[in-house]
Amino acid sequence: MQRRTFVKNSLLSLLAMNNLTDLKNLSNTFTSHQGKMPLLFVGHGNPMNAIEDNEYSKKWKAVSAELPKPQAILCVSAHWETRGTFVTAMQKPKTIHDFGGFPQQLFNVQYPANGNPTLAKQIKDDVKTTAVQLDDEWGLDHGCWSVIKQMYPNADIPVLELSLDYTKPAQYHYDLAKELSSLRNKGVFIVGSGNMVHNLRMVNWQNPNGGYDWAEEMNTTFKRLIETNNHKELINYSSLGKAATLAIPTPEHYLPLLYIMGIKEEKEAISFFNDKTMMGSLSMTSVKIETV
Repeated sequence: MQRRTFVKNSLLSLLAMNNLTDLKNLSNTFTSHQGKMPLLFVGHGNPMNAIEDNEYSKKWKAVSAELPKPQAILCVSAHWETRGTFVTAMQKPKTIHDFGGFPQQLFNVQYPANGNPTLAKQIKDDVKTTAVQLDDEWGLDHGCWSVIKQMYPNADIPVLELSLDYTKPAQYHYDLAKELSSLRNKGVFIVGSGNMVHNLRMVNWQNPNGGYDWAEEMNTTFKRLIETNNHKELINYSSLGKAATLAIPTPEHYLPLLYIMGIKEEKEAISFFNDKTMMGSLSMTSVKIETV
């Protein structure tokens, strides 16, 4: 064998060994966590919550201070709808400013958290009932970073997003979530980001701190169903009457809640925060679930 070929092959072998070592180390990282990570559904509301120090963002910060520090975050955001199911798999996800009409200060925000391609591959392999595809184009939309930025401002935790397949019914999302449950034992913090009640067409700018009767009714109903583990009615939300139809005219902001309910274990503790309706037709009510 010529010296040049020998050196080339040796270098390639060393690189391959290093890559395998890196993968092994990363795999060990996601199997050595002690305890089960909590779950969170967050009503994210107005994108300005990302940069304002208000009652909602203050509570997000307070909640994060109560939690064990995650080794990674997997966010199911209302703002990434796809045909098929995808998980972000890039090392450096971009910050997506998927909104309009807001101050330049909000568009200037960057949230430079890393991704984790190894974890993305693990999620793809763990889910058996559907094909999860690896995505290298999306990034972190405001449904994700507006909340995570307030909770973890140092951007020192890897963040991945899982998309919502808009072609599938609510049951599909609930069932898919169950296949993600093992991630909690590996230090992965799963966050659903949306709003239980979300009807932008009926927003009342004259009522910033209250809701229509039907919004209040559904906020109360959803909390009752969550507290009593009545997941069947949460999944079949369209059968809950006219108030539910007004609260969920389209499902994308509601479905992240079903991911959290699908992962939740029966005897885990449930608590609510930011529990209020606003602007007539939005609910900021958020849910924390943890093992007791």
